[in-house]
Amino acid sequence: MSPRRRGQPRKDLIAAVRATLEEAAEPERAPQMQAYMKSSMPYYGVRMPEVRKRVRTVLNDLPIDARPDWEATIRGLYDDATYREERYAALTLAAHRYYREWALAPESLALYERLIRTGAWWDLVDETSHRVGDVLLADSETVTPTIRAWSGADDLWVRRCSIICQVGHKAETDLDLLSCVIEPNIADRDFFIRKAIGWALREVAYVEPGWVHAFVNEHPSLSSLSVREATKHIGQAPSAADLSR
Repeated sequence: MSPRRRGQPRKDLIAAVRATLEEAAEPERAPQMQAYMKSSMPYYGVRMPEVRKRVRTVLNDLPIDARPDWEATIRGLYDDATYREERYAALTLAAHRYYREWALAPESLALYERLIRTGAWWDLVDETSHRVGDVLLADSETVTPTIRAWSGADDLWVRRCSIICQVGHKAETDLDLLSCVIEPNIADRDFFIRKAIGWALREVAYVEPGWVHAFVNEHPSLSSLSVREATKHIGQAPSAADLSR
């Protein structure tokens, strides 16, 4: 088997993304956006819908032909970003429909983990977690062991991803996996972990309220924040009907 070709970032695409974001910049908005996100990296001041719209236009004009170059371009945009919207642009490229087959491949998990560790804040981590969840749905047998391992990672953002990557999966949520990634993190007092646990459970409660009630009752050491979020729409006291599910 021949070695995999090393990817080359598409410098023309990266330059075009930066140019269109600079063109759309709203300097008067940028400081507020930076302050809200508590970001050390400055903003152009471009709203997220406009970022996505402009980046998609660039991607339509400058398609990428090979997976290694797709991944290298994402990394180039993300790692070399000087404005936070450039990282949002990288995540837009990762999610673009043209590259869905590449994005859903289990080998993309290494890329997503790198983005999570480098981004290390909720806006970037949560968006990347959706990509991880897509890969999990596409090939659960291959990917599940990795998600389980991430629940014990040395990086809290990787652990947060393991907890929230199934948000939006509804009836397709793997409840055993969700239990396995939450339980090692119950004692963690970090806000973003406690919030992630509550969020993940709240989403499952829309389709499996009895399961969520049982989980909360069986884990009395869950933080009050996690419990409050988990039971926000179903109440904390389980009904007989819920318990019989």
